[in-house]
Amino acid sequence: MARILVVDDEKAIRNTLRDILSYEKYEVEEASNALEALEKMQSTVFDVVLCDIKMPGMDGIELLEKIKEVSEAQVVMISGHGNIDTAVEAIRKGAYDYISKPLDLNRLLITLRNALDKGRLLSESQMLRKKVFKYNEIIGESEALKEILRMVEKVAPTNARVLITGENGTGKELIARALHDNSPRAHGPFVEVNCAAIPSELIESQLFGHEKGSFTSAIKQRKGDFELAHGGTLFLDEIGDMSLSAQAKVLRALQENKITRVGGEKEIPVDVRVIAATNKDLKAEIEKGNFREDLYHRIGVIIIRVPSLTERKEDIPLLAQHFMELISAEMGKQPLGFTPEAMEALKHLKWTGNIRELRNMIERLAILCDNTITENDIRKYAN
Repeated sequence: MARILVVDDEKAIRNTLRDILSYEKYEVEEASNALEALEKMQSTVFDVVLCDIKMPGMDGIELLEKIKEVSEAQVVMISGHGNIDTAVEAIRKGAYDYISKPLDLNRLLITLRNALDKGRLLSESQMLRKKVFKYNEIIGESEALKEILRMVEKVAPTNARVLITGENGTGKELIARALHDNSPRAHGPFVEVNCAAIPSELIESQLFGHEKGSFTSAIKQRKGDFELAHGGTLFLDEIGDMSLSAQAKVLRALQENKITRVGGEKEIPVDVRVIAATNKDLKAEIEKGNFREDLYHRIGVIIIRVPSLTERKEDIPLLAQHFMELISAEMGKQPLGFTPEAMEALKHLKWTGNIRELRNMIERLAILCDNTITENDIRKYAN
């Protein structure tokens, strides 16, 4: 049963609204002023607040601002003294709607239902975001994965630099996050830099920051990712794509625990644990002259190789079911099941894109299939 708080200094209006809303099967509480309303909201969760604007002491607009700071309740403003400007101000400050007195009963009830629907949608959206966040969990029971997790358990509490290697889509970023989350730096920032996605001429500014006027578009001073990660972890994803000049500066930062912004002279101390990842063979890149050997030895104190999905086929059923539940929740539908033959077919496909490709496949099946997923469905919708 939805819970409504009616805030109005006129007792007759409160009584009328209580009678109407109680008849409509809502649970109703009253407050005669803003302070009383805030006291009630400290002990009770309300779905919607019907709030008068003109009240002695704190008025309805001020109360609206306070409510938005402490509650997810939808607020509908009601007033017999308002105008367009007041209505606009109320909406701008977060009110769901504005209704003038004398109240139109039909409009009030429709607005109330719509406000409740919006509140439910927001709650569901928050729940889905929490479920999506579970993508950060590492799913699987294969021996190959267990070996990785045992290493993470040993290495995470230290300050050792880690190089994570593996094919695209294997979940290297999840291992990096697990190292951070299980370290003494877990309370600090986790800053991720995709070295392959940043142009070579901008990577140094991204990592080390720049001073105002150091180049044409540097219109203000900017902190780099080394500074932003101070006290935490800096994750250099796809480090094999970093330019040689940036590699030299990263090496210096790791050696001295200091950085200098682009265009600056001041040395800035940084306390950062660096975790790097790559899908390239860095030893081969060293031979080609594309990667500094001294940097390789700096970042690779511990090397963790993440196995491909082909090397952990026994995890595919767990991953498939996990993704099906998450994707179905996002779509607002019941998750589909898999026949044993379908699961076997999934295990025998060539997963060149690894876990990322498997997730895409499960999303495709969730959208295109209506019933339990069969072996034929796997054959039909496989890339």
